[in-house]
Amino acid sequence: MSKLKIEEDKRSRDFFEGLFVALIAALIIRQFFVQAYRIPTSSMEDTLLIGDFLLVNKFNYGMRTPDWIGIPYTDIGFAIPWVRIPGFKTPQQDDVVIFRYPLDPNLDYIKRCIATGGQTLEVFDKQVYVDGVKFPSPPKMKFMDRNTIIKKNEGRYTFPTFENNKYGSRDNFGPLEVPENNFFMMGDNRDRSSDSRVWGFVNFDHIVGEALIIYLSWEGDFNFSDFFLFSRKIRFERIANIIR
Repeated sequence: MSKLKIEEDKRSRDFFEGLFVALIAALIIRQFFVQAYRIPTSSMEDTLLIGDFLLVNKFNYGMRTPDWIGIPYTDIGFAIPWVRIPGFKTPQQDDVVIFRYPLDPNLDYIKRCIATGGQTLEVFDKQVYVDGVKFPSPPKMKFMDRNTIIKKNEGRYTFPTFENNKYGSRDNFGPLEVPENNFFMMGDNRDRSSDSRVWGFVNFDHIVGEALIIYLSWEGDFNFSDFFLFSRKIRFERIANIIR
């Protein structure tokens, strides 16, 4: 075998070895440290907009080992036992949190943590109180409906999740004590959010990470056909915004 052939084989081997190492490193970083997410709905407007791309810190709340092995982007695979490596903290009031949707753990949701285990929550005429103290409104929180739902049985604005609708409606809710190791989540777009008022608490086992920063913001749905219109589609003013 010629010297040139040996050198070509070595370069090819080095390339694929480097590619493999980079892939493994990327998977480890994604699983344990930082992951990218895209906002698909309006429930967190105007804090987060449809088309915002986020980086999420998975380290603060404790890294999770994989709980599923299979073919990515398919349902082909199986669940495996997992553990959470202790982190620096648990979700706190006002954190913007990524978690697995309690009714379908295959979906990720993002909401603001309103109350934690042991706290008592109440909504009175749209205003949130935790342990009797007014919860500070996030800077970009909004209400889309000027009407206030008072009664507990006013159509689709009633939330039957908790003991046959005992705890109220969209705008008047509680009082309700959050169980230990659980969290009450709400969207910043308060009148257009499917959140803990609708489907209940989020257990710590479902917590994924804390939203950190917007690294890209694309107006509307992302289509490759719009790639050459990026200067009109990208919301440059949102890039590098810290999520609060």
